[in-house]
Amino acid sequence: MKYRLDFVTFNILPNNIIETIIDEGATLTLEMSEEVRKTLAPVKANAFACLFNNINNYKLSFETKFNMISEDNLIALAFVYYTEESRLEAEKLVELRKVDNWNVKMFSGLEMGWQEAYDWLNSEVNRYQNNEAITPRQPQTITS
Repeated sequence: MKYRLDFVTFNILPNNIIETIIDEGATLTLEMSEEVRKTLAPVKANAFACLFNNINNYKLSFETKFNMISEDNLIALAFVYYTEESRLEAEKLVELRKVDNWNVKMFSGLEMGWQEAYDWLNSEVNRYQNNEAITPRQPQTITS
């Protein structure tokens, strides 16, 4: 199954893996991320994994960085990067959202990374389905 919005394409792959390809030059705003959330709500109602295919150059607004991928049913997240810049941006995002305790890995698209990312996500989803200690991300409470 495929979903297309004005700024992004989603491919729903087997095992409820959502491949996300944001358009070249897009700047994702908070409103856009809400549109994504509504569009993918039926898919994200069950346990799922995300594969961010960072083949294009795009930007995320500051607010979007804190709002995206906040669903409780997220099992695992993979970033496939093709440039040093996109690798660094993905690492910054993961660091920014460290409190969310994402199950995340990065893969180089120039070194068969898409397939490796897909295989890893499949294995994580299978582990979850077989009750092998993977649980969807749970919101973290910060206390001082």
